[in-house]
Amino acid sequence: MAEKGKVYFVGAGPGAIDLITVRGLSLIKEADIIIYAGSLVNPELLSFKKEGAFVYDSSKMTLDEIVERMVSSAKNNETVIRLHTGDPSLYGAIGEQMRELKKRDIPFEVCPGVSACFGAAASLSLEYTLPDVSQTLILTRLSGKTLVPKSEAIESLAAHRASMAVYLSSGMLPELTQKLIAGGYEEDTESALIYKATWPDEKVIRAPLSKIPKLAEMEGIDRFAILIVGAALSENDFSNSKLYDKNFDTAFRKGEGK
Repeated sequence: MAEKGKVYFVGAGPGAIDLITVRGLSLIKEADIIIYAGSLVNPELLSFKKEGAFVYDSSKMTLDEIVERMVSSAKNNETVIRLHTGDPSLYGAIGEQMRELKKRDIPFEVCPGVSACFGAAASLSLEYTLPDVSQTLILTRLSGKTLVPKSEAIESLAAHRASMAVYLSSGMLPELTQKLIAGGYEEDTESALIYKATWPDEKVIRAPLSKIPKLAEMEGIDRFAILIVGAALSENDFSNSKLYDKNFDTAFRKGEGK
């Protein structure tokens, strides 16, 4: 049950309204104040708010305005929901908001959500971590208005040739694909660009990495998309997991013949 005088950072999920968590939906229903990322969060989620709850669109607000609204409402003993797209811990800019709340001794809590890379994987029927292919998933973005540390440059990460999900970069696809190829992925590495993953108007482009920019241009996709790249997208020749191997011991069963 939500507490009065507290701020809750809630992950709304990637788009489909039934992909919010049970806890997240419960918090929305109890909120007195909802501040939501209007440019990204599915507005249908607001239909679950209780009568009399006030809604603010953070896409039209500055950080100072958001913090002021949260603080004043919490001090007024109201339950505040800060509704972010996907999972708030990933590119949600909640760190700066929580820092300001701490300065003002405002209690807060985070409710996780389903990130776009997992919504995209579901749409693609994809497992990122196939044995012998990749056991690593890299979540990153191309440097833009928000800079990326030099040690995390796309080329450096591409050298691992692991499964990779690239956020917030669909407006820079020619540059992105060039850097991925220069870093280590082959031009023909199977890739997928997913526009608005799990939304009703979702679009999926599957193609070799070098062809993604042109196909995206033809579809008019330059935002709200995530790029998935890596051999796991196309590899069928991989070993079965040891977890269910009949000859493999686990904490719950003995392998056959042992």
